[in-house]
Amino acid sequence: MNQKSTLFGDARRTLLKSVAVVGLATIASVSLSTAAMAKAQVWKIQSTWDAGTVGYTLFEEWANSIEEKTGGEIAFKAFPAKAVAADNNALFDAVRNGVLQGMNPFTLYWSGKIPASVFLSSYPGGPDQPHQWDTMFYSLGMLEKTREIYKKFGLMYVGPIHHDANIIHSKKPVSSLADMKGMKVRLPGGMVAEVFQKLGVSTVAMPGSDIFPALEKGTIDAADYVGPAVNYDLGFSQVTKYILFGPPGVMSVYQPVDLMDLTVSLRAWNKASEKARKIIESEVRNYSQHHFLTIQKRNFEALAKFKEDGSTVTRLGQADVDAFRKAAIPIWYKWANKNADARAIFDLQINYMKNDLVGYVSDKDLEGME
Repeated sequence: MNQKSTLFGDARRTLLKSVAVVGLATIASVSLSTAAMAKAQVWKIQSTWDAGTVGYTLFEEWANSIEEKTGGEIAFKAFPAKAVAADNNALFDAVRNGVLQGMNPFTLYWSGKIPASVFLSSYPGGPDQPHQWDTMFYSLGMLEKTREIYKKFGLMYVGPIHHDANIIHSKKPVSSLADMKGMKVRLPGGMVAEVFQKLGVSTVAMPGSDIFPALEKGTIDAADYVGPAVNYDLGFSQVTKYILFGPPGVMSVYQPVDLMDLTVSLRAWNKASEKARKIIESEVRNYSQHHFLTIQKRNFEALAKFKEDGSTVTRLGQADVDAFRKAAIPIWYKWANKNADARAIFDLQINYMKNDLVGYVSDKDLEGME
């Protein structure tokens, strides 16, 4: 055998050894991955977003990333609205009873079960900027207080998720609160409806799926729903011609920061390691920003389409905001007095709004309120 053959043989043997080592490493990696998946705690989490919507697509993508981020300890299995629990009441109970391990709802849904929840998402005349809500939750103790409240129901409120503002689409031109007097408007119930009723508006409650036909038939004059992106997909430009925003920089004065959240079963939460919990908490904050910014981009694009279809944007003035807040304040206190938990959350918020850094209300505005 010549030197060239020997060298070739040595090189070949070295290559085969390398391939074998890589192959074994790959097999070991796959085996470890499979073992990790087998050990993962699977949390079934239902969102209130319908399948196929941008909201659910974003949520599902994020949910699918959790297993890798927790090192295989926790896996999220996402479900769209009604997939496991048929409605909101069933969703709440399904998480408490362990049928689901978590949910991604609009926090306001639980006002009947947890009165404090009306103050865990924006409300008429209240804090109207996303950063204000982040400040209250993450810097002023509202997150800890919220978790204490949810713990009473066997739930862990992991954190808020920013969605969007709710806006009003109208068949008639509206540029002030006075213009809305006597109009028949689809609005959410509770605090929002009560404030508009004080201002002479006839409010109607109906699910989102019924809004388009009601506007088309003229059963209602206007309707509130979420932001431009979703509302354009629902065809609102075909049945309305006007979109009502708040003053510049504020899309809505009645529900400007509509918050969702991630809430999980306390039993499931307690089974997770401290490390996994910290990762999930951090991921909720990251996802909140991603979800909000993606929706805002879609809003930007959708508003251009509304205008192409002939829609006109009108805005309330600062005088309208002041009048709206004045009408809302007694209703704030009505809901705050539902129970001690609601009062505790509201006390934190009223002190924040009175602070000169915000300056939305003064002691004079609150005279006679208890």
